Amino acid sequence: METYLVYVNAASNSNKFWSAKVEESKITVQWGRVGYDPQIKVHQLSNQGIAIAKYNNLVVEKKAKGYEESQPQIESCSVVDIRRAIQLLDLLRSYIANRNLNTAGYIDLLNQYLKIIPTPLGMQLDPYRIFRSVADIDHQRQLLSSLLPATTVAAAVQVKKSVTTDEKVVSLRGIHPNLWRHF
Repeated sequence: METYLVYVNAASNSNKFWSAKVEESKITVQWGRVGYDPQIKVHQLSNQGIAIAKYNNLVVEKKAKGYEESQPQIESCSVVDIRRAIQLLDLLRSYIANRNLNTAGYIDLLNQYLKIIPTPLGMQLDPYRIFRSVADIDHQRQLLSSLLPATTVAAAVQVKKSVTTDEKVVSLRGIHPNLWRHF
């Protein structure tokens, strides 16, 4: 049993993760800033039932503080999440193109994107410099699009195929070093 959560609020310089894993009667909790070495705490409990109950309580507490489920760092992502990330990039593109970054809409879209694609952005998260140009958006969009299954199949087959491929998990490792051009 394992959970990976992130809390992103670009406006307040928050880009944190929290994870917990149950193994028999032990819970290993890790937390810290995305991309940095985590702090680790191990809870040794008397049995697995108690460990699972404590684990569930810890997860509920973190979610109550605004943490949301995500994938570990930049390791993997579902096809559905990649498609959503691309949609968010498309929406962010207009904000970048118009240099309209001082709005709640831009920050909200950026936070949503970083929850899907947790990325180490340093200790000082400047939401107004993460995407410096439309070219940065287009670059990430192209890399993420390259991970999607080919869509050249006939429409009827695509509908059937999308049901199974949407749940597929793809690795982000190959694009990770190139995802952020200026970090």
